Amino acid sequence: MVALADDEALLSRLFQYRFPPAGKDLAGHSFGNLFLTALTHVTGDFTEAVRVSGKVLAIRGRIFPSTLANVTLEATLENGRRVRGETRISQSTARIRRIALVPRNVRPLAEALAAVAAADLIVLGPGSLYTSIIPNLLIPEMARAIARSKAPRVYIANLMTQPGETTGYTLADHVRAIQEHTPGRVLDWVVANHKVVSPAVARRYRRQGAQQVIVDLPALQKLGLRAILDNLIEEHGVIRHNSRRLARLLLEEFSSPRLN
Repeated sequence: MVALADDEALLSRLFQYRFPPAGKDLAGHSFGNLFLTALTHVTGDFTEAVRVSGKVLAIRGRIFPSTLANVTLEATLENGRRVRGETRISQSTARIRRIALVPRNVRPLAEALAAVAAADLIVLGPGSLYTSIIPNLLIPEMARAIARSKAPRVYIANLMTQPGETTGYTLADHVRAIQEHTPGRVLDWVVANHKVVSPAVARRYRRQGAQQVIVDLPALQKLGLRAILDNLIEEHGVIRHNSRRLARLLLEEFSSPRLN
């Protein structure tokens, strides 16, 4: 919703805002989750809440949840422990071996499947690998719909690793994790940044346990993917994708008949 809204910067800060510990009942809750929860109660339906939120936020485009089922994320770590819940998984210091939905088999939203079937381009990411991107692919019918698509299927690489969740991951590690969680082929291309982060910002991220994602092209090629590299970084104390440059690259590269 934030990415499709007119004032992305302000909404991003607002929706990611978490209430401080001083407010007992609201402590730790994000405004974005509370906003959607309130709209769901008002409209009586989560899908309708998402649709109405598009009007409230003047969103350009349509948003469909992958499923309406009430699911929990469960991670199996390299040490054998199982951790449930997005927050606990993200904060884990052990490497993640596997991620799953509980319950395992949930039905996808029909409108989401139809959107995938009609897509001219399917883009995954950027976003948290195990708690944002892969969970959508754990719905069998959704993964199969993407695998069947004739549209270019593109993974937008994260700029930095995520402390706990993808510490030490290269770009090929990210792709490998996606492939290991999906029965069919859901990726053809990777779009990644090749500009080096400035030393000052890199040090700031390193203190938080994050580093720039290494683009290991030979390993990506062994995984059967083609890569497009460009300068996609925008630095303002924090690192973000330059959305205009990224959008222009996708339109220029994947609207050409030679890639279809």
